Amino acid sequence: MSVNTSNVYGKISISDLAIAKVACNAALECYGIVDTVARRFTDSLSELLKRPTGSKGIKVVTSGDRIYIDVYAIIKYGVSINAVAESLKEAVKYKVEKFTGMIVESVNVNIVGVKL
Repeated sequence: MSVNTSNVYGKISISDLAIAKVACNAALECYGIVDTVARRFTDSLSELLKRPTGSKGIKVVTSGDRIYIDVYAIIKYGVSINAVAESLKEAVKYKVEKFTGMIVESVNVNIVGVKL
């Protein structure tokens, strides 16, 4: 799917994959985030068999002009999980809204593991 909007210059369509790449880059720039990971084993298996897309660990669902994002991440040992998760939510929301011009309704952060 994709997010569609139009303005005086014409129609704009942004794919979910493009949104996921922006969200992944925003997540990896956050302090305390080590990596994003696939949600299920089958997702990681399919990533091994195809070219990397640069958006692993990000699920984007669009509904009209609203965007819902799920982030699956590994954090550093010793950092506050709550502080890192809140920072991650704000960073992803800000960067995706700035990139798309659409409203990000929610960013759900799932901490999958801790890395030493």
